Amino acid sequence: MDNEHVSPRQEEYIKNHRRHHHLVALCRFLAFFLFLVLWEISTNLHWIDAFIFSSPSRILQTMVDMSKDYSIFRHTGITLYETLLSFALVVLVSFLAATVLWFSGTLSEILEPWLVILNSLPKSALAPLLIVWLGANTRTIIVAGMSVAVFGSIISMYTAFRDTDEEKIKLIYTLGGSRLQVLKDVVIPSSLPSIISILKVNIGLCLVGVIIGEFLAAREGLGYLIIYASQIFKLNYLITALIILCIIAFCLYQGIQKLEHQIRKTRSL
Repeated sequence: MDNEHVSPRQEEYIKNHRRHHHLVALCRFLAFFLFLVLWEISTNLHWIDAFIFSSPSRILQTMVDMSKDYSIFRHTGITLYETLLSFALVVLVSFLAATVLWFSGTLSEILEPWLVILNSLPKSALAPLLIVWLGANTRTIIVAGMSVAVFGSIISMYTAFRDTDEEKIKLIYTLGGSRLQVLKDVVIPSSLPSIISILKVNIGLCLVGVIIGEFLAAREGLGYLIIYASQIFKLNYLITALIILCIIAFCLYQGIQKLEHQIRKTRSL
């Protein structure tokens, strides 16, 4: 939006909005910093066992040690690659499946109960079966990551499509529009907020699914590092891997949130 056309009231609103976001970011940082300080003090004063719970200083030293042989970058990169690929495939499959279900009401009535059943299955129990079917490789891990999110994503996305305002759909039909035009001009734009919310959930679920797959079928990655560290009681490595997972999840969430803000900004222009 051009600054020449921004009224004083709008400018004040934008300033307050930015100030609010800066305040939220500052509070998040202070809460995290306070947690680290309390954690370090608790281990130094022996309120908690440093061998079991580690400490920020030990974790930092572990990251430095792992950086020297680049193992931290290798494990993190592999997990991030598998997560992003499984997430992209989940988004693609979910959108295509939801679109097909929206086009065919009969097909949606047939498949919807099966999607609910498949979504309710414990995905950790499916991982060993995937290893038997696909082998202990990267493909199995990616499929495991997809299996956690894809069925619920299809259901949620189809529900968002189906709940589009009927009056807008009737208007397109009245003007001679086709079913495809309804999808492109009404259903998808109206469902964008729901789709973004689904993406926020799916990125975390894909990360969980990838870690489950790495527990059983990997020789590299953060999931493998967690299992390996727990077996040899290197708990500093285990907690370091968990913290890196938290950082990855936060960064991925922030990326989707930036996308959401950009879409809202574009739609408001």
